Amino acid sequence: MKSTTEIANRFREIILNGTWVANTNYKDQLENLDWKIAVTPIQNLNTIAVLAQHIHYYIDGINTVFKGGALDIKDKFSFDFPPISSQEEWGNFLTKFWNSAEEFANLVEQMPDEKLEEGFVDEKYGSYRRNIDCMIEHSYYHLGQIVLIKKLLLN
Repeated sequence: MKSTTEIANRFREIILNGTWVANTNYKDQLENLDWKIAVTPIQNLNTIAVLAQHIHYYIDGINTVFKGGALDIKDKFSFDFPPISSQEEWGNFLTKFWNSAEEFANLVEQMPDEKLEEGFVDEKYGSYRRNIDCMIEHSYYHLGQIVLIKKLLLN
């Protein structure tokens, strides 16, 4: 199996369909979640909706680079989103999230393995492999937060 296929499958596992590492994934945690729970603040923590939008923001930004575009995402904007105010808006966001995640995985899968070692946009960002691995690790970090926040809100 190509390295890019293995990495794409690791990414799909955290966002869309896996249980190997965390025994859950974003889709499992968010798909049937009521929007009111997703936007409920608890203490000074980010809401579940904001954390999901934060991960989507990075996935979408990296997809742009994978398709030959510029890296336009900025950390300072990575938590700034319009509020979600209905189940329909939440559902629409989730559909975009799943589609962007599948696009990310497909774009990684289509890369030749050699691309993984090439520089990503600028030398300071390291290789494509490093950025894809960081996206996976970053996603696990925030999934853990989502799981804990969800437990606090539902208990």
